[in-house]
Amino acid sequence: MATQLIAGKDSLSWGAPDLAYFMDSPAEVSSFALRSWTVSGVGGRTDTIRIALHHEGTDAELDAFADAAGKVVAEQVGIFGETAQYDHHVYTFLADYLPWVKGDGMEHRNSTVLTSNGSLARSSVPLLRTLSHEFFHSWNMERIRSAEIEPFDLTRADPSHELWFGEGFTNYYDRLALRRAGLISDSVFAGMVAVIVNQVVLAPGRRFFSPREMSLEAPFVDAATAIDPTNQANTFLSYYTWGSGVALGLDLELRSRFEGKTLDGYMRRMWERFGKPQRRYTIRRVYTADDLERTLGAYAGDTAFARDFFARYVRGRDVPDYSGLLERAGLRVRPANPKAPFAGPLSLTADSTGATVTDGTIAGTPLYDAGVDRGDQVISAGGKPIRSEGDWRSLLGAHAPGDEVPLLLRQRGREVRTTLRLGADPSVEVVLLERAGETSSEAQRAFREAWLRSRTAEGSSPAPHTP
Repeated sequence: MATQLIAGKDSLSWGAPDLAYFMDSPAEVSSFALRSWTVSGVGGRTDTIRIALHHEGTDAELDAFADAAGKVVAEQVGIFGETAQYDHHVYTFLADYLPWVKGDGMEHRNSTVLTSNGSLARSSVPLLRTLSHEFFHSWNMERIRSAEIEPFDLTRADPSHELWFGEGFTNYYDRLALRRAGLISDSVFAGMVAVIVNQVVLAPGRRFFSPREMSLEAPFVDAATAIDPTNQANTFLSYYTWGSGVALGLDLELRSRFEGKTLDGYMRRMWERFGKPQRRYTIRRVYTADDLERTLGAYAGDTAFARDFFARYVRGRDVPDYSGLLERAGLRVRPANPKAPFAGPLSLTADSTGATVTDGTIAGTPLYDAGVDRGDQVISAGGKPIRSEGDWRSLLGAHAPGDEVPLLLRQRGREVRTTLRLGADPSVEVVLLERAGETSSEAQRAFREAWLRSRTAEGSSPAPHTP
């Protein structure tokens, strides 16, 4: 058995100091394999990191995975300057990578649960990213905690306006730690940044709610279920994604505007002021949104900057100038498919009667503007019958941005004719200038290195890689 519960008098005895800790302590009871190592910290403190892994792979694969996990752990410890001071000097990853399990990750105070139907042989990077995400939570969420969720109440919903920070900033760092550890290349990291930029900039839900307001949607989207169809794709942008977009913008803004200031430094300041425990099973003190803003202003030495940033990007609905900010690191934001026609996402299910739209269309897309909606049967497009998603893709491939395509739909029992005006694909990609056939400047390369280099040793460079 592996768990964060407190070992008792024998191997079958475990305890907890109170009910809350007991409820927070999952246990792995299986024929798992165990790997462990130690991490030294401030004042001679030593913590043990363990991976209890139940999988069908080889010991060699586990050894390689544990080695990579150790690099991720070291990078995150480097951000905060120390471990999260685990209550009994032990942190445990409880991992089940088996074909029959459902994928998830859930942080706990001194452990985390990691499950996936992937394997170490074919899915190591996604598995490491989840591991990275949950481990970062041992600081940000488990000990750096919003006043709205502490003390935790097991008898009711515990909503928080600050999940954009707790989950979103963690979402940003989970992939950044992989890059700094040398486990992915600059180009792969740039692709992950592009996902953030596309999802944040193009999400129609951003028009309705700020990151703080979107955080209150957690009970409806994070492990909750509903049987009623919703229009959520047009009103919701995940606080994970939007928060990571805020983190990306803030990190690059700090690096651009304030000498020697970074998001790493801001997170360390939050740890020292709010998270670092003064005794076992505690945190220093909870934070509010105003605390987040005040700490940023004090750290940057510019309260006006912090006030404006929070007003626009945290309490407001603006997005940072990703293109200009990323250019400083020699990363180019450009259209991903400039010549491709764009109608918007369309999900179809085919049967003997034709192709039926199964999901709501996205506001602002040509399909939405043409009046296409969930439940419509697409009879024909451009005079050609549509009986599958393949037929739809073939139709789009024969057209260009700006073309007008007649649609014939069966909508709520009647035939409806409308016109689909195709646009250009709005998605972007983020590429290194070197990959775009350009030359980055010395200043851009220095900015990129300072951002992406390892934090395990001051002044160290990223691991060797192919850009």
